[in-house]
Amino acid sequence: MAKLYHQEDCDLNLLNGKTIAIIGYGSQGHAHALNAKESGCDVIIGLYEGSKSWKRAEEQGFKVYTSAEAAKKADIIMILIKGSRSYCKKRISGW
Repeated sequence: MAKLYHQEDCDLNLLNGKTIAIIGYGSQGHAHALNAKESGCDVIIGLYEGSKSWKRAEEQGFKVYTSAEAAKKADIIMILIKGSRSYCKKRISGW
């Protein structure tokens, strides 16, 4: 049987002093970013230059960088972009 985890099972103190980079700010990226931010985590956003989501992320209080810059600044990286390898190669600098 699978073990279920609940909020009381989590220790957010383990993330103190850590920077989380969310790469992508679409339907999944923005939801994860906002939840982590509201939980007190230090969250930054990584996007490609010219992304339509850049302004939206800034308006919601996030520091936004290119994906490569965000990855360099982060202790934890969550990649939440469309799934094709060719799409990723076009959007993430340095791949």
